[in-house]
Amino acid sequence: MSWPDDKYERKVRRDAAQYVRMSTEHQRYSTENQADAIARYAEERGYKIIKTYTDAGKSGLRIEGRDGLTQLLDDIQIRKTEFNTVLVYDISRWGRFQDADESAYYEYICKRAGIAVEYCAEQFENDGSPVSTIVKGVKRAMAGEYSRELSQKVFAGQSRLIEMGYRQGGPPGFGLRRMLIDEVGNQKGVLARGEHKSIQTDRVTLVPGPENEIAIVNQIFHSFVDDQQSEAMIAADLNKKGIKTDLDRDWTPPVVRQLLSNEKYIGNNIWNRHSFKLKKRHVQNEPNSWVRSEGAFEAIVDAALFAAAKAIFDAKAHRFSDDEMLDGLRNALETHGFLSGIVINETSSLPSSGQYQSRFGSLLRAYKLVGFIPDRDYRYIEINKRLRKAHTEIVESTLGGIEQVGGQVQHDAKTGLLTINHEFSASVVIARCTQTGAGAYRWNIRLDTGLLPDITVVVRMDQANETPLDYYLLPTADMTLPKLRFSESNGLSLDAYRFDDLAHFFALCERTSILEVA
Repeated sequence: MSWPDDKYERKVRRDAAQYVRMSTEHQRYSTENQADAIARYAEERGYKIIKTYTDAGKSGLRIEGRDGLTQLLDDIQIRKTEFNTVLVYDISRWGRFQDADESAYYEYICKRAGIAVEYCAEQFENDGSPVSTIVKGVKRAMAGEYSRELSQKVFAGQSRLIEMGYRQGGPPGFGLRRMLIDEVGNQKGVLARGEHKSIQTDRVTLVPGPENEIAIVNQIFHSFVDDQQSEAMIAADLNKKGIKTDLDRDWTPPVVRQLLSNEKYIGNNIWNRHSFKLKKRHVQNEPNSWVRSEGAFEAIVDAALFAAAKAIFDAKAHRFSDDEMLDGLRNALETHGFLSGIVINETSSLPSSGQYQSRFGSLLRAYKLVGFIPDRDYRYIEINKRLRKAHTEIVESTLGGIEQVGGQVQHDAKTGLLTINHEFSASVVIARCTQTGAGAYRWNIRLDTGLLPDITVVVRMDQANETPLDYYLLPTADMTLPKLRFSESNGLSLDAYRFDDLAHFFALCERTSILEVA
């Protein structure tokens, strides 16, 4: 006896969902190829695919950013499913997690909800037997190891290109330009901002920029070395003259400091100062881990002048004893007749006011030790000035971090709003640390209800209001009050958004135009 086709479908076919993922458009198994293979498997096994979850152009190293897999797991956990099986091409498409237990955990979420996961291209049945459990463990480890090995090969290849004098991404810097060259070294033309090579065998190197920019770069070095001007003074002078950075922004002390300390201006190609391997945390590498190629580019600054600037930075980094710091403070008092944080910061021979505050507990205590008693308490004023400066530096650092991961960002100078990848907006807020009469620390935050950014990046300052303590990424949609009052511990409702650094925020902004590790 045979069933009519429609009745056969109702009686035999089992509803299933499929999950497909690829890292880049160049990957061997595109989402379409995976879907075709899954469709054949479903036909053979009697499944009817009623829903598809897709992650296109997403790395399998972590779950962050994989909206398809995240939605699948969310639907399963809230029982918002009409299927009992999830079909996946193979274990590597589920993910190349560096911890094999993470991959197993996401599958266990499905299993706990009564949803089976089947891998269509694997040579074993995912039936929970000891053999399948062992094979899956090995396969998961192999998937993670593949990414680790590929990462090492990519790193070795990039290091070789650096040693050959080729540039590995990033803006050229003020006074320099990116030159496109072919595989035999012939120059093909200067790349404008935002332009990238289109032929894989082409390379990019740095060449001197316009004469007027080269002159400005050398003037910055001479002002710092010969005239003993601080980075803040140099930035203020450049802004007064209406000179913009290579990114068409105002100059800030950190930007000046970066220019004065970057060896590309004397022709050296240095890479791997920072790394973000296998989608883990951004780390600042030790100098002995940097990849160097000296004389890779044409220098636009004399090596002796650069060495003199480096010597000044090295001297500033010198670890002063308490007596040396206080002697320097006494000399500044004799010179100016009074002391303040601004006086300390603008005296090149002294450590920063923050270092005095950290070493002696407060600026007032340091003043007292050298015999100076201010007429009024300037701490609040100086903290305000320091926080305004810190806000500018943090915004500049955030802009640089977004661009470093390949994101695009527009910064509205009037409102401070950041628009990232034309997809979402963010606002950066500094939260001052205050102390209650009982000695507890508090941070008051006022959210911008006028601009309504999608995310507010709250930077909590440390107890001295000198450096960031941590960061909160607050989605506006989840915040019901315009003002928030943080304590040292705030419970899961707020601390779920807390991070030690901005690596997670940069991951949200990440865009990759080159082959990404699968």
